Amino acid sequence: MTTHFSLGKGLAAGIAATLLAACEQAPSTTSDAAELRVDGSSTVFPLTREAVRRFERGALSGQIEVKFSGTAAGFRRFCAAETDISNASREINAEELAQCQANGVEFRVVPLAMDAIAVVVNPANTWVDEISVDELKKLWSPGAENTFNTWRDLREGWPNEPIVLFGRGQDSGTYDIFTQSIVGTTHSSRQDYQASEDEEFLANAIAAEPNALGFFGIGAYHRHWDELKLVAVDAGHGAVFPTLETVAQDRYQPLTRPLFLYVSQRSLAEKPMLGRFLSHYLDGLPGWIHFTGYMPLARDSYRNSMQALVKAP
Repeated sequence: MTTHFSLGKGLAAGIAATLLAACEQAPSTTSDAAELRVDGSSTVFPLTREAVRRFERGALSGQIEVKFSGTAAGFRRFCAAETDISNASREINAEELAQCQANGVEFRVVPLAMDAIAVVVNPANTWVDEISVDELKKLWSPGAENTFNTWRDLREGWPNEPIVLFGRGQDSGTYDIFTQSIVGTTHSSRQDYQASEDEEFLANAIAAEPNALGFFGIGAYHRHWDELKLVAVDAGHGAVFPTLETVAQDRYQPLTRPLFLYVSQRSLAEKPMLGRFLSHYLDGLPGWIHFTGYMPLARDSYRNSMQALVKAP
């Protein structure tokens, strides 16, 4: 059974060539000259950064600052009226919504794409081709620090070697979705793992550690498909790899999730460039999103989002 994403090596190489440069950039420093500011999910960052690149390449004026600090940290800035768009890999929660309401920040939600959270290991790992949801729960639950520390602890027949864990940081929407889906409680997991909001750091670290296992958005795997090994996940109906087909068919469960843009309604009214940028982003996205490994929504979804944004008071 192949452990590579079903788009194939040729397209995976194209993905890397298209987006790696944008993703390797350090988050841009704050600039007073920036006309629009975007922060939030590092999973969504490559999509929005590519949209900005295409917008600017089209000689459409204006400076757009794009950062990633994690979905939760991005919402903190957004609800403090510090940004115009918040990239998000989960929906806003009740606490964040209350913060926005307290600060008078109204917003529009734009569904952007479908994503899968990938479970990956180092290519030197010859024993893990698939892993069950139950095994992932045992491995990542808070009490696992004293119980599941070697591969043999997790499954009989696997080697008596330490498992070195990597994953998204606790400001990450990916971490929230992963813990809710796998552990059963949002923001609850073992703490003895290497956490980072930077997917490039995690991918490189896993590629350097033979006993590594980690998780992040599928886009990071695509950018490093030749350095990582993708693991199929078994939720009780057979092991399934995250592919365009399995995500579309709702078969890669429970680690499939939507991605969003949260857009400031005040910024829409006061900054005309924001509407132009979003129109360019949503109109062009279906034509290039396949290079990222994420799955587009139906074109009607983007059209409906733009119509709602245009009608925003």
